[in-house]
Amino acid sequence: MMLRTLQILLKDRMAHGANAALCALALAGCASTGPAEIAPTSTSYTAEDEALYMERFNRLAEGGSGGAGLGAYDTLEPVSGSEKVEPLPNRAAATLSPAALDQARGYAEARNSSALLVWRDGALEAEHYFGEFAQDSLLVSKSLAKPITAILIGRALQQGHIQSLDQPVADFITEWQGDPKRSKILIRHLLDMRTGFKPQGFAPDPADVLNRAYLHPRHDEVIINDYPLTHEPGTRYEYANATSEMVAPLLERATGMRYGDYLTEALLKPLGAAGGQIWVNRPGGTAHSGCCVLLPAQTFLRFGVLLLQDGEWEGMRLLPEGYVAEMRQGTEENPYYGLGVWLPHTFLERRGFAHPSVEFGKVLHSEPYADKDIFLFDGNGNQTVYIIPSTNSVVLRMGGRPPQDAEWDNTFLPNLLIRDAYRASADAMPEPQPQ
Repeated sequence: MMLRTLQILLKDRMAHGANAALCALALAGCASTGPAEIAPTSTSYTAEDEALYMERFNRLAEGGSGGAGLGAYDTLEPVSGSEKVEPLPNRAAATLSPAALDQARGYAEARNSSALLVWRDGALEAEHYFGEFAQDSLLVSKSLAKPITAILIGRALQQGHIQSLDQPVADFITEWQGDPKRSKILIRHLLDMRTGFKPQGFAPDPADVLNRAYLHPRHDEVIINDYPLTHEPGTRYEYANATSEMVAPLLERATGMRYGDYLTEALLKPLGAAGGQIWVNRPGGTAHSGCCVLLPAQTFLRFGVLLLQDGEWEGMRLLPEGYVAEMRQGTEENPYYGLGVWLPHTFLERRGFAHPSVEFGKVLHSEPYADKDIFLFDGNGNQTVYIIPSTNSVVLRMGGRPPQDAEWDNTFLPNLLIRDAYRASADAMPEPQPQ
């Protein structure tokens, strides 16, 4: 299974690295404004750590990914799932029309998808895997890992490991206590991208902290000790993997459990979900929480269903009451992003991941969403989980980056299926996303 997963990662990187490089270069060139704060004094890392870091950096450079990321993760640890994994039920007679479901399948298949799942009212109405993929295949999360961090913070709140979204991160990352800026970073800032950290970008220099925060075998310490701030915490949205990567060390210190183990115990087991693998920075080290967890499609889908059900699963409240509503609140700095999830707000034909002022790397939205209350997970290469309250449905698409002549449209699948759900209904269509 691991070899198959690595082969898939390499295939995707080689096919689509050029597009990722263009986006990453754009983010690096345009995302940051204002003077950068000088980073704290660097920790002294061992020669062995630095040698492994350079090995990874050279592998990344030789692969020509140009910001697309490693083609394979060299230290994967298992993430145990539930001991009693039950596949989600399939509905014998779909409530959505065969024509709409066939159109959805064709759209996904033409765009290099690995999986398309459509869940509604407690059951799957469609479950398709393409090429070599199957129900038990481990799919690379990319930034679908980020909403998982928000869900796990909610679980930690529910279980009493942390007190509040507005609790200082420095209560757990004690190295930041007394720092005039880092002591102001709140837990919510790790989820809504307002830490003030330097934004994500592409850097060809191995000394650049962007590379070290991604590839170093002590990447968590690099971020804690070396990663610069460019803005006062809470004052600016800047998309950065380093921001989400801080959730792993925070939760490990708050719960006393390793991140992958907490993911299993707090989330996968209650959901009856299958596990997979996660990239850790070194054997026995810290997991990458901002990316790089590999799970089956149905497991990712269950996370969306949990949020659709306001944090409840089979009668168990897994998230605090009102927490999902909190996740769905944007900020003044970026009203399109909540706590790990993307929001419609006012219609934009193209919406990006970086600061709204960045003109590159934007995802097509050909029309307003047909339901203003939709929210979604959205990761690099169009890894998407649409959560649609009006039709009580969740739609997942995961896979490689679509071909250049078949651009992904973020509104096509949800709007197709929303309209079909109301085709024979006496109820009025939901209120659409405002123009």
